[in-house]
Amino acid sequence: MTSPVVVQCAGATHTGLRRSLNEDAHLAASPVFIVADGMGGHEAGERASAAVVGAFAPLVGRESLALDEVRRALADARSAVDSLISDGTSRAGTTLSGVVVASVDGIGYWLAVNIGDSRTYRFADGELEQISVDHSVIQELIEDGRISAEAAMTDPRRNIITRAIGAGSTADADYWLFPAELGDRMLVCSDGLTSEITEQRIADILAGEADPQRAAELLTAEAVRAGGRDNVTVVVVDAVSVVTHPGTIVHADEVDEDTRPREAVNGEVR
Repeated sequence: MTSPVVVQCAGATHTGLRRSLNEDAHLAASPVFIVADGMGGHEAGERASAAVVGAFAPLVGRESLALDEVRRALADARSAVDSLISDGTSRAGTTLSGVVVASVDGIGYWLAVNIGDSRTYRFADGELEQISVDHSVIQELIEDGRISAEAAMTDPRRNIITRAIGAGSTADADYWLFPAELGDRMLVCSDGLTSEITEQRIADILAGEADPQRAAELLTAEAVRAGGRDNVTVVVVDAVSVVTHPGTIVHADEVDEDTRPREAVNGEVR
């Protein structure tokens, strides 16, 4: 059988200009595309983010994944990070954000998962749409109308998160399930990208560079040039073949890029 969503994908990462360790980790291999941003210092964050990637790695090579399988991998990730804490790495924790390929009645879907303030976006028809919702103090202030999105980029509280894997947090992740469309470009990134460059600039780079590896590298490099205050990790995933209804696969060379239909995110799965 063929995967309901066939992709081209790539990832890039950089330690940044102010950190001595890269505590980010990522996995970009179908059907799993995730970024984990570790925290805790003294290698705690590096080990925590690596543990999350290690928990999801056995899923690589599958045609698609179900929500329960993603939840089990997340539970395994929590156990792995908890074991670091019991080993004395008491501050170990990490975020997790990303998408996996899913299938509903044989139709290709994206299943997004998020915990923390790393982010997942969809870029389609020239528009960049944030799928995930940050679990952060700043996001709560924005939703309460107490601070603007522009002011949030420089607010000193921007690095305080309200959910994590480890670090004393037991809160669950959020999940979203939505149809994949041919030409979708999914972007998963740590906050080292979004804290340095605007979403408009991110959209411009995604629109201007067709190759996913080059796009990931350009975004990472621009965040470093803009200040590089944190580790920066970027994963870019392009849908090049999508099952749109049972038995029908739409390929990239069969669709006029200017007339592709699009569907908005259609709900949150709990």
